[in-house]
Amino acid sequence: MCARVYDCLKCIGERIIENREFLTDLDREIGDADHGVNMARGYAAVIEKVPRDNPDIGAVLKKTGMTLLSTVGGASGPLYGTAYMEAAKALAGKESLTKEDFGKALELAVAGVGKRGKSVRGEKTMLDALIPALDAYNRKIAEGGSLADGLDCACAAAKEGVEHTKSIAATKGRASYLGERSIGHQDPGATSAMITLEAIRDFIRE
Repeated sequence: MCARVYDCLKCIGERIIENREFLTDLDREIGDADHGVNMARGYAAVIEKVPRDNPDIGAVLKKTGMTLLSTVGGASGPLYGTAYMEAAKALAGKESLTKEDFGKALELAVAGVGKRGKSVRGEKTMLDALIPALDAYNRKIAEGGSLADGLDCACAAAKEGVEHTKSIAATKGRASYLGERSIGHQDPGATSAMITLEAIRDFIRE
């Protein structure tokens, strides 16, 4: 399991790196044009520094969060770093992962992002992808769905959330300076959150 957790993180990192230019282009429209570059740098460090052989999933995620916090610039580093470090609390000491474990980890990650960013759904941030994803995941699991089924629903909801960011004005971060002019543009943070969930889903489906 420990190697699979590392391999999943590597899969996320590779997907973010593949989408570096896309994420940067999105950020160029409403931000500092550095989201993709910063995230790619952070995940390159994760792939390099996070131990492959640590059986404690929580410890691996905590190290991932600390690495992103120290290497990703702008607001994304603290937000993604917090997400992983909060998720780690649900998985501390665990050497295997259940669908319930994943749901709790995602719940703590989302709450951590909201607290750290002082944000809520509807403000054109990554929460516009993450909160619908969490809700959809929980509904599917409550219906008796598997981890993979839950992730399918989470990814579909995240995608809808990303689309919704095009229709709302930003009220947080650099994008908030544009006000109503940010409408029509897709939020890069919500997009990278969606890409992250899709990478996890695809890894689980392998």
